[in-house]
Amino acid sequence: MGMSMNVVVLSLFVLSILFSVMTASDDGLVRIGLKKKKFDPNNRLASRLESEDQQALIASMQEKYGLHNNHGDHEDTDIVALKNYMDAQYYGEIGVGTPPQKFTVIFDTGSSNLWVPSSKCYFSVACYFHSKYKASESKTYKKNGKPASIQYGTGAISGFFSYDNVQVGNLVVEDQEFIETTKEPGLIFLAAKFDGILGLGFKEISVGKAVPVWYNMLKQGLIKEPVFSFWLNRNVGEEVGGEIVFGGVDPDHYKGKHTYVPVTQKGYWQFDMGDVLIGDKPTGFCAGGCAAIADSGTSLLAGPTTVITMINHAIGATGVVSQECKAVVQQYGQTIIDLLLAETQPQKICSQIGLCTFDGAHGVSTGIESVVEEGNGKSSGVQGNAMCPACEMAVVWMQNQLKQNQTQDIILNYVNQLCDRMPSPMGESAVECGSLSSMPTVSFTIGDEVFDLSPEEYILKVGEGPQAQCISGFTALDVPPPRGPLWILGDVFMGRYHTVFDFGKERVGFAEAA
Repeated sequence: MGMSMNVVVLSLFVLSILFSVMTASDDGLVRIGLKKKKFDPNNRLASRLESEDQQALIASMQEKYGLHNNHGDHEDTDIVALKNYMDAQYYGEIGVGTPPQKFTVIFDTGSSNLWVPSSKCYFSVACYFHSKYKASESKTYKKNGKPASIQYGTGAISGFFSYDNVQVGNLVVEDQEFIETTKEPGLIFLAAKFDGILGLGFKEISVGKAVPVWYNMLKQGLIKEPVFSFWLNRNVGEEVGGEIVFGGVDPDHYKGKHTYVPVTQKGYWQFDMGDVLIGDKPTGFCAGGCAAIADSGTSLLAGPTTVITMINHAIGATGVVSQECKAVVQQYGQTIIDLLLAETQPQKICSQIGLCTFDGAHGVSTGIESVVEEGNGKSSGVQGNAMCPACEMAVVWMQNQLKQNQTQDIILNYVNQLCDRMPSPMGESAVECGSLSSMPTVSFTIGDEVFDLSPEEYILKVGEGPQAQCISGFTALDVPPPRGPLWILGDVFMGRYHTVFDFGKERVGFAEAA
């Protein structure tokens, strides 16, 4: 990829959750019980990772959701960029082989492959601290040998494909294709609580076109209905962490009815989302629709920098000042307001003032020397590239304020404040723990319903008393059109709303969690 990036570790901010009990009940549902495992602040290795690797949050998520496409073209190696799994580790025990060899794996709706460490993993230290699959000890092992690679921020997990039986709870999936990893990157997986990953996404993003475990569960008639659902218990004072149900939905896990929306692009569980509201006031950014993904492996809630900055300003989160943002407001703020008042199409404004090139739908950075400083004729392509997205954000913010009939002075002051609230390069923004009662509700429009998140639900609190730290659960991730703008609704959202992944009808449903 041309650069070295680390997978982020934010386990300080969240609970690690352990899948502990897997049972099949009389109603035909396969239930996976969850227990909570609190972060151990005395874990020096985890603390070191937390402090060193936070800055890679955006880079890691960008890689996962396809913001970079320099993945190489070797026909025998498929690469799928995966997210940071250390935010919230949802992992449970499965068995591979006959007799079953036990592994802890993450159940992840954002990927589609099953991989576990191989006994042939000799040169990665992480493999020596996790269970390893021994093909020679399984009566049902079948050789495949095709190479595989999965790209993470710090490098690729690589290995080869094999076939064997896979046990999930009381279910046994026969002849499942999976990856035996022979190389795992450094400290990230050394400190991980899990051995591998079990993906619950669509086959369209499966490395090597391997049929996912979930597909084989259905094909082999092991599941009653082509549906699975997540209930996460966000009450930190309770031992029960929640439950995943395979084969249907447990009515005790939710209140009222689910709002269902169709999957718009198979791969991730992606659907269309409407506008985002801050304190019941629409931001307008997603009024024309945004794409969203329900992702069980991400603890935070990620979205476009434009709206995340507005949210962080409203909740009093502090980040890093963006000089480009300040420069746009100082040099072009009044011009942008004048053009908006003249009813110029907002998406064309930044190209009209020379900071972007209009491609027919929105502004894009020119990538050439396009910004000319008055008086000396000097130009800066670097500044132009940075100021284009800053300009487009400023247009959205100013348009929002004009709709609220604010004066021009108030608008310019407000936008300057938003510049101060832009998320830091590490992705996180801190808030005052004592200010939660004054923070606004943040809401998301899905289908015909509005789904609220209260401060207690979107703020991650670590520790107790005067040593407690509070972190905004919102982080910035910019995916350009046509794939974006994109929102990733992780555990911050799924904890409040019981989530149904309806594979048969290709839809996702949300209802208030019980």
